Amino acid sequence: MNKIASFTTSSVGRKLLMGLTGFFLCSFLLVHLYLNLFLLKQDRGSTFDSYADFMATYPLIRPLEIILFAGFLLHAFVGVWLWIANRLARPVRYAVNRPSENSTLSSRTAFWTGTFVLIFLVIHVNTFFVSSRFFPSGISMYERVCEAFQSPLYVSFYLVALAFLAYHLKHGVQSAFQTFGLKRKKYETLITATALVFWLMLPIAFAVLPLYFLLAH
Repeated sequence: MNKIASFTTSSVGRKLLMGLTGFFLCSFLLVHLYLNLFLLKQDRGSTFDSYADFMATYPLIRPLEIILFAGFLLHAFVGVWLWIANRLARPVRYAVNRPSENSTLSSRTAFWTGTFVLIFLVIHVNTFFVSSRFFPSGISMYERVCEAFQSPLYVSFYLVALAFLAYHLKHGVQSAFQTFGLKRKKYETLITATALVFWLMLPIAFAVLPLYFLLAH
């Protein structure tokens, strides 16, 4: 037990936890996008509401929600921990600092893009999950989505958050591959393609949804 605790609190252990929770949350994004795409189906939200009702009532979903919530918290906690540790490791700034020569912009801003995404998630979860689960108003989830995405202010905030998410994922996916020792020449094409799916194509697909409801309704 002590060995496990020592490993998870080490620099390598923290990076592995960051990578594992990051991959876990990426898998959630794929599932979340798949379900959200039913919003575009021309059946007035019938299919989407069926999935929403299933997610809200099926008993096995509840433990998965707890695991997902724990994954988000652990990822955020370890991210802050790594950021603080990196700051403390260099308490005195270099006389000449050229960060652009040592790291990418996405890696240098990962903490701040992650912070913005976390703020967005709190608002997003409150708008849809908390309000529908704990404060039901009699309207369907599809109607709730329509209402939210017909607000230019909320849509603008949503799109900005997706831009921050894209930048966060651009660094996170490639960093995770490097942490697991997979960032090698023979995997370069696969890693580049995987990163492109998550940091570019996934946010674009999510962006289609609010724009569709804002412009087409």
